[in-house]
Amino acid sequence: MFSRIIKIFILIACTVITCGAQDCTLTIRGKVIDEATSQPLSYVNVIIQDLTNSTSTDDNGDFIFSNICAGDFHFILSHIGCEPEEFHADINQDTTLTIYLSHSSTSLESVLITGVQTDNNNQSFTSVSRKTIEDNSNDNLSALIEKEAGVHLIKNGSGIAKPVVQGLYGNRLAILNNGIIQSGQQWGNDHSPEIDPFSADRITVLKGANAIQYGGGNMGSVILVEPKSIGREPHLHGQVSYAYETNGRGHTLNARVGKYTPHIAWRLNGTLKNYGDRKAPDYFLNNTGIKEANLSLQLEKSWNERLFVEVYLSRFNTTLGVLRGSHIGNLTDLELAFASDVPYFTEPNYDSAIEAPKQKVAHHLAKIQAKYYFDDHQTIELVIASQANDRKEFDVRRGGRTERPALSLTQYTLNTKMVYTKNYSDAWKLSIGNENILTDNTNNPGTGILPLIPDYFSTKAGFYTTLSRDKNRTHINIGLRYDYENQDVATISQELTRDIIRYNNNFHTVGSVIGIEYDLSTSQSLTFNTGYATRNPGINELYSAGLHQGVSGIEEGSVDLKTEKAIKNTLEYKWLPSANFSLSTLLYHQHFDDYIFLNPQEEFRLTIRGAFPVFKYEQTDANIYGIDLSTQVVMSNSIFGLLRYSYIKGNDTTNDLPLVYMPPNSLYGSLTYRVAKALSLSQGLKLDEIEFSIDNRLVFNQGHLLETQDFVVPPPTYNLIGLKASSNIILPHYKIRLFVSVDNFLNTNYRDYLNRQRYFADDTGISIIAGVNVKF
Repeated sequence: MFSRIIKIFILIACTVITCGAQDCTLTIRGKVIDEATSQPLSYVNVIIQDLTNSTSTDDNGDFIFSNICAGDFHFILSHIGCEPEEFHADINQDTTLTIYLSHSSTSLESVLITGVQTDNNNQSFTSVSRKTIEDNSNDNLSALIEKEAGVHLIKNGSGIAKPVVQGLYGNRLAILNNGIIQSGQQWGNDHSPEIDPFSADRITVLKGANAIQYGGGNMGSVILVEPKSIGREPHLHGQVSYAYETNGRGHTLNARVGKYTPHIAWRLNGTLKNYGDRKAPDYFLNNTGIKEANLSLQLEKSWNERLFVEVYLSRFNTTLGVLRGSHIGNLTDLELAFASDVPYFTEPNYDSAIEAPKQKVAHHLAKIQAKYYFDDHQTIELVIASQANDRKEFDVRRGGRTERPALSLTQYTLNTKMVYTKNYSDAWKLSIGNENILTDNTNNPGTGILPLIPDYFSTKAGFYTTLSRDKNRTHINIGLRYDYENQDVATISQELTRDIIRYNNNFHTVGSVIGIEYDLSTSQSLTFNTGYATRNPGINELYSAGLHQGVSGIEEGSVDLKTEKAIKNTLEYKWLPSANFSLSTLLYHQHFDDYIFLNPQEEFRLTIRGAFPVFKYEQTDANIYGIDLSTQVVMSNSIFGLLRYSYIKGNDTTNDLPLVYMPPNSLYGSLTYRVAKALSLSQGLKLDEIEFSIDNRLVFNQGHLLETQDFVVPPPTYNLIGLKASSNIILPHYKIRLFVSVDNFLNTNYRDYLNRQRYFADDTGISIIAGVNVKF
């Protein structure tokens, strides 16, 4: 009923044999096929974990196990360049398995969301797997996708980061947490997505112009954080992961456990993280620690194969330190800090304490989703979710008020969605959806400071329809969307009379898209997407007024901002001639009328809270264009190479200037050597996926910018090298993964253009991460 990226079809072969408990004459045969190319995969390691029996596929993708006793078995399949696949089968007769592996990250297949196939068959995307999440447990959600082509990070230090996709971020980028648009005080560059990556099994980046169903105003870029459906296996399964990172002396602990029963399927996930001061190559970055405590619960229930219900609950809690040297007391010291190699308030020793300036954030999500199948061709889906986000920001304050928040915001959000889908016999598919969002954002009293963001209440209703056709070589998607939003805003005037000024805004936004994919051959495809979208100004863009503590700057909105309008075109070519090679090239161009951006002003302002640079939201017409290139190759079934290149340019066409805060061009490459076959160390113990890798990330200087457009000139080109070694230990009831990696191996001094900390300090230096993951 539910399709999966990796399909496992168990075909019962031969004559049924009556098997007793001691019948050990059974044969298991199988073939492993690359899903994208339909070609057999050789050198795939196939392990029956319960028996610790292993074999490898031959040149035809075939494998065989002989003299097997009847029983329940857990199979593990691994292949270089693939995410390992695990499944359970009840073997009581001779059996033939046909297994499809998603070998290529540039697969021609569709994207999946929580087990249900969506209409993204001609939507450009890249994905991060569960294995990558586990092997990079020290990273936050944004950092996990940074190495994907077209993805960058806008940061405020080492622990606070937001994703940037093809130059777009913030209000233009939708992040879906288990199918729900993540809601919070996400307007600031210092506000990371409040999502635990360990709650996900896949993180997918949609980069095309074909994202109508994911909310208006996102301009075509969407990030999906996707836990997978709970498999129908009767055994209790779980895992415990631990990682230690030397830079920051950080600990990360995660535990996950779940089980399927006919009554209900459940999965529980919890994460703890504790870091102290990070370190640049030459000094400590004081007050940059992180503390996290997260918990999520997923429940699933099916009735008569027609009604499927899911309940999802999560809580995310974090305390984040902000570099102490980014808060300066006077104008003279601020100018000196911009020119200094070492930030102010730098201490010679490590410290695990998190003091002001700091942030404390708690995010809660509760969701219930029901999907009813009228028949094989019609479904209706209903989703109701609520979110609560509490944010407190603390400054260094006089008179013993440091532990009194300078900013205290609480936001409540109610999301509802209803989608009807019908598949027609002539390969057409129709979806009609309604989405509603209520948001109540309130400043909590007692800060003693005028709020950066005003109180507001907004209601938003959206209606969309998509029509797709998938037949022969041609795949067509058409979509339309309309959204209405009302904002009731109460601001406080900046004059000493401190009057309450109320605004009532009504915005109408529309979007449309058409996408056509044509299969040039069984191994090549060409996809064109064009979309039009409008976006109303965000609350922060209209009404920001004051110090944005996290980014150490004063931000000013403009009530005169108009609706933003954009046209985006993408052209993607994919070539997968074999399971050992793939190439994806994506060209994109986006034109904006009334593009809204945060522009550095030629001003430093002294306040009672210190001296800070000033930024203002402005509008202009703009063009953003670029290319994302990704290719990978497998050599000799033991060497896996990956190369990704991102080129991007942004121009202010009204004033004939470059756009500020556009990502610099970057090149990422990695080379992995893998021992081709699983090794038997002793009876009942095997080593699998023994890998050694080296990677290189080259980020070029942002030369497309005038020196007068920023307070400090963009930093020079930098190059980072990483190393990694990993392996799995396979036992009858446990799978233990060990890994060690080194980031910034050469301890390079560098500053990143999109990191607001670069005004004051270098980025982090060398770090060694060691981890263990035990699955049972």
